[in-house]
Amino acid sequence: MRQQLFWFDILGKQLLSQKDGQNLSWQFDEHVSCAGWIDVNSLLIASETQLFCFDLTTGTSRHIIALEADDAMTRSNDGRVDPWGGFWIGTMGKSAQANAGKIYRFYQGELIVLFDTITIPNAICFSTDHKTAYFADTPTQKIMKQALDAQGWPVGAAAVFVDLAAENLFPDGAVVDDQGHLWNAQWGAGRVARYDRQGAFMSAITCPAAHTTCPAFGGSDLTQLFITTATQDLDPPQAHDGQLYVAERHAKGQTEHRVKLER
Repeated sequence: MRQQLFWFDILGKQLLSQKDGQNLSWQFDEHVSCAGWIDVNSLLIASETQLFCFDLTTGTSRHIIALEADDAMTRSNDGRVDPWGGFWIGTMGKSAQANAGKIYRFYQGELIVLFDTITIPNAICFSTDHKTAYFADTPTQKIMKQALDAQGWPVGAAAVFVDLAAENLFPDGAVVDDQGHLWNAQWGAGRVARYDRQGAFMSAITCPAAHTTCPAFGGSDLTQLFITTATQDLDPPQAHDGQLYVAERHAKGQTEHRVKLER
């Protein structure tokens, strides 16, 4: 595959990357926030109004389906592809208005609401045995776990996986490693914390930037943990805020699942 890292500057409306030491960027007219891979040259990107295919070689876009296009108040946020090729996408108010967002699943050409009255959707990721999805509504200070059926649809009600309220921590993006441990970036805490399959704290990687936003495994053997950070609400932000960091060989990740556009 490409052996190339991609990340987003949501407020800056940019897709960012680095290849062979060269910084790359693509500018868009609206907020873009998460992507799934279609093939070696194409991503499915979630924006504030749509899901669209983006060709990395030509820079051209192709509309796939509308995403809250009639609601100017909202935008997309966190997302990840599940083991069946379904793309889970969270939306939120552009000013984090309470309960303005949802979590959707785009699967085989259809966009279905899974959870509503979400304020800031984050931590979307999936267990190694394909039986559980994880997600968070950041202000609740809880990471939730959701049982899945054999086609990747929620079964029953979500339950609390990790409750961070006692530590006054706020869950942001998350990823699951190949041992089934969940790694969660925690907004304002300057760290990414690891939890075992039962939700017990195991360890944490500290980061110079206060607002860690999302971890992702990469590198040739998936043992590099990349960590994005943000400058939002920092007055003034310091030089180490809003940077991309990497931690080496704390765990090994799973390969990211490929998004399925059609039946």
